[in-house]
Amino acid sequence: MTNGHWVDDAGAALFTDLYQLTMLQAYFREGLDEEAVFDLFVRRLRHRNVLLACGLDTVLHYLETLRFTPEALDYLASLGLFGDDFLAYLADFRFTGDVYAVPEGTPVFADEPLLEVVAPIGQAQLIETFLLNQITFQTGVASKALRVVRAAAGRTVVDFGMRRMHGADAALKAARAYHIAGVQATSNVLAGHAYGLRVTGTMAHSYIEAHESEDDAFRAFSGLYPGTTLLVDTYDTLEGVRRVVRLAREQGEAFRVKAIRLDSGDLAALSRAARRLLDEAGLHHVQIFASGSLDEYAIEDLVAAGAPIDGFGVGTRMGTMADQPYLDSAYKLAAYAGKPRMKLSTDKANLPGRKQVYRLFDGDTAVRDVIATAEEAHEGTPLLVCVMRGGRRTEAGRRTLDEARRHAERELARLPARLLSLDEAAPPYPVECSPALRERAATVRRRLEAQHVAVEG
Repeated sequence: MTNGHWVDDAGAALFTDLYQLTMLQAYFREGLDEEAVFDLFVRRLRHRNVLLACGLDTVLHYLETLRFTPEALDYLASLGLFGDDFLAYLADFRFTGDVYAVPEGTPVFADEPLLEVVAPIGQAQLIETFLLNQITFQTGVASKALRVVRAAAGRTVVDFGMRRMHGADAALKAARAYHIAGVQATSNVLAGHAYGLRVTGTMAHSYIEAHESEDDAFRAFSGLYPGTTLLVDTYDTLEGVRRVVRLAREQGEAFRVKAIRLDSGDLAALSRAARRLLDEAGLHHVQIFASGSLDEYAIEDLVAAGAPIDGFGVGTRMGTMADQPYLDSAYKLAAYAGKPRMKLSTDKANLPGRKQVYRLFDGDTAVRDVIATAEEAHEGTPLLVCVMRGGRRTEAGRRTLDEARRHAERELARLPARLLSLDEAAPPYPVECSPALRERAATVRRRLEAQHVAVEG
């Protein structure tokens, strides 16, 4: 169990809102266990032109391993809310449903199902919290990282964000999502171990300060790690660069420092001056790496200014999605017991019934998406695939992290260029409902409104 320290497989069943469990007991007592359909989607993109779907592998692992341990059941019993018969039911609980989803790394847009769960209603209800938690966050950080990678225009981007991110799980899952979005490496050692990511790092100012001089620090660190990156802005940035030049002269052919790092000040001006000092010393191979409160906008400005920076370490603003720290995601019932369902709440109505999303192309460029009923045949490429059947992954649900990254690269290349700009796309990418889906929604709405009026009367 977690003991308050970490959410692992043993404790994941309790990673849910209390009302999911109270509803599950109500379904159990009322005998409501017929097949339900739930959709997970994002209502509005807000400050994004496109989202990059992410988090599916985490969700599928959770569904495959979902169990209530004896310790979890003891805790639920202590709440005084749940009967012994229900707790016995939970002791044997397994997810046995089907999941349809867009593959990780797929570009997606507002109102399109990122995944669709088809399962007995209690099973589909219980998992809502975890699915929203993981898909929302990982899709959000992948989409933010995509903007950073695009702004860098081919230059290296490294994840430096874990120390200021909102919790250990967020930092771990973000590193995974960043990889799908095109980030080249991470400073997160646990993520490197867990996901096989390339780990990298430089040094902190404290290391420099702990020595009597920058020269001593540079000499010691480069002696231990010959291909290292030296941090030059602890005291005076350009003087730090000059000390690197002196170290190169001192070491001669033994000098193997790979890069210098700028972490403060006017990065454009300092990078130009540093490049000039390095080049005048014949150190053309020494690269310049920049960090310090960077995001996609700052990087875009540096690139546009022609700053001779070879790579960027991006931390807080990417890790916390500072300009848009959440997605307006939802997980809504779309059908139960063979009948389409929807809510009519203002600005929160959802699309009823099972669905499929089709992407239409002009040549090899995506031009619009159509959300259709699952039953109809429609032109275009279907995006939702069966990734889990009967509680077990299908082959489509076993894509590796690198496969997801390659899929993202391919599918992003097929989008109109305006969608990958930091500016608001004009026009936005068109997403429409098929006539059959519109008619289904109108029919369900009329039925529900008639029932509501009848009740009110």
